[in-house]
Amino acid sequence: MPILNLQSITTLLGMELPDSVPWKKGDGVQSAFRVNAFEKCFSMVQLSAEDDGDPNREVHFNMIEIQQGEIPTLKLFNSINGVSGLQSLPHEQRRLMNIVSSIFPFRVNNYVVENLINWDRIPDDPIFRLLFPQPEMLAPKHLAELLELIDRKVNDATLSLAASRIRRAYNPHPDGQFELNVPMVNQRPFVGMQHKYAQTLLFFPSHSQTCHSYCGYCFRWAQFIHNPDLHFASTEATALKQYVVEHPDINSILITGGDPLIMRADVLARYLDPLLSPPFEGLEIRIGTKSIAFWPHRFLTDHDAEDLLRLFERVVRSGHHLAIMFHNSHPREISTSAAQLAIKRIRETGAIIRSQAPVVRYVNDDPGIWAAMWKQQVQLGIVPYYMFITRDTGPQSYYQVPLVRAHQIYREAQLQVSGLARTARGPSMSTEPGKITIDGILEISGERFFALRFLQGRNQDWTGRPFLARFDDQANWLSDLHPPGPGTNTEFFFEQEMRVFKQERHERLQEFI
Repeated sequence: MPILNLQSITTLLGMELPDSVPWKKGDGVQSAFRVNAFEKCFSMVQLSAEDDGDPNREVHFNMIEIQQGEIPTLKLFNSINGVSGLQSLPHEQRRLMNIVSSIFPFRVNNYVVENLINWDRIPDDPIFRLLFPQPEMLAPKHLAELLELIDRKVNDATLSLAASRIRRAYNPHPDGQFELNVPMVNQRPFVGMQHKYAQTLLFFPSHSQTCHSYCGYCFRWAQFIHNPDLHFASTEATALKQYVVEHPDINSILITGGDPLIMRADVLARYLDPLLSPPFEGLEIRIGTKSIAFWPHRFLTDHDAEDLLRLFERVVRSGHHLAIMFHNSHPREISTSAAQLAIKRIRETGAIIRSQAPVVRYVNDDPGIWAAMWKQQVQLGIVPYYMFITRDTGPQSYYQVPLVRAHQIYREAQLQVSGLARTARGPSMSTEPGKITIDGILEISGERFFALRFLQGRNQDWTGRPFLARFDDQANWLSDLHPPGPGTNTEFFFEQEMRVFKQERHERLQEFI
């Protein structure tokens, strides 16, 4: 039997073992568990009936193989060329995928490759579609331009300039994230925070500007490009604390990125610990992450997994509500034993896991998938929170679902679940003026309308306010919609105020420049 860490064993088994069991206590895990060659991850384990409590008897484990020194190690693939499963695709398709990955960032890891993708179903597998670049993500003119440059064998500098120009055509920071959401600190833009809604502050630690794998629809894809002009990032934990003190309306902070759980636990603690003492009583702390799905070993076998969970416990014990905002796009992501054990361990700290994801064509654009996902989330103790519409950025044209279809998916999925799983709001658009949900489709005097409502407004007075838009079965975003009334010259009630706000904001930024 390998030497095991007593604390890790008792934590993983969810039980107490006597001090006399013949395992060595230590700070690190000297061995790892592996269920089988497919999952390579932790499983829920139980002591076998052969253990009668005799501390001198060898303890056996059911459902598990113990292998010395096989702690799961994260391996990142930043190029599709390193992924062996792609060899079944035609050479030309792989070539086009490589070209697309020069515009939109690509990353996948060994856990995802080995556990979440059915390689017998590519290119139609939903997780494959979610993560791997596809030729249709680029406009035909952009793909043709890049192909022509490559065929001409231009130098890297020329190709890089073309790629940079093309990226900017895909709206890298939608809905005024740079121009409208970045707060002013000491009369200077503080790039590293966004303060769009009065009560909620978004904070982007510089150490979290990456992820374990990159979702193709991600509206923060520009964070992963090696171009500082496209980044949000901050190293200033002190500035975060001071900003919250100076804005007492803030009662919720979202630590985001990228994925904050890429950071070491001690680095994350530098940002969180200052918020756990007065005057921050009652402050909600949220952490946005996909790691439960894409690298559950973050909570199981990573060298500081225990430190991370103890940090969660410390936040909860200090009286703060800790919400893990889990981006869960497909039921398969929470079906592995590793993911389920990670969820269990997080919940045991007192943190609440809330789930959110957009409706994504080829991935989850089916009410049965959403119903199954919400049911599974509730069974695992996760609170369904949001169904989003993919934002108007990056390869939106590839992933987008028309608003009418998104509403149909939401409604039909809600009909298949109990009230406990109907907590997800949506489908919601995170637009320039605020979060807007589609409540339904109405018919008035023979004309159809979308019934819309602000869930959050840039102006607080807009929150909760309903309004109508003319029905359009081709509309994919708020900008495709028009208010009721004759002609196209009418505007929604918030548009004039938004123009004034944008002009004032522009003038302030010009003063800084």
